Amino acid sequence: MIFPWHLGREIRVVALDCDGVLTDGGIHLDGAGQESKRFHVTDGLGIRLLLDAGIAVGLISARQSPAVSRRGEELSLSFVHQGVRGGKWPCLQAELMKLGCDASQCAAMGDDLVDLDILCRVGLASAPRDAAEEVRRRVHWVASALGGYGAVRELAEGLLMSQGRWETTVARFIPQVAGGVPVKNGHEIHGKP
Repeated sequence: MIFPWHLGREIRVVALDCDGVLTDGGIHLDGAGQESKRFHVTDGLGIRLLLDAGIAVGLISARQSPAVSRRGEELSLSFVHQGVRGGKWPCLQAELMKLGCDASQCAAMGDDLVDLDILCRVGLASAPRDAAEEVRRRVHWVASALGGYGAVRELAEGLLMSQGRWETTVARFIPQVAGGVPVKNGHEIHGKP
């Protein structure tokens, strides 16, 4: 599905679900009842790129997990709300008010029915490829990646590209030689990298 560039241009806030979006949706419990979750590093880098570009990124989850709290701290998320009951929209609406934004300036990614109260209100609604059919039918864009396997990274790249920030973002990671010329495999690159 083609990214809706026109909807991404004014996005200032990204709200994410956790299970099924930042994770594959699996809940791993050991014999003592301790929960663990698997997060994909490319999603984490995508979030950091958005934050570095001045786009607030937060998480709203119906479940409560210490692993999610820790991941939120590692990524320096703008907000983390867990154990949200009775709909996620009031929680997101309060965060948007704090940030001085309205729903049209918010992108969200969710994967299941509990995310629809947000997805049906934001300026750019998205879902991982393996989201529930009812969700995929109601969003603006569906990632090619599965939840927990890079769907958030795809969203981050699409947003940065639609805002004309992708080339600048990538350029930060390309080493420069003394004259400021990009380097590839030890050789200077002339022209566009």
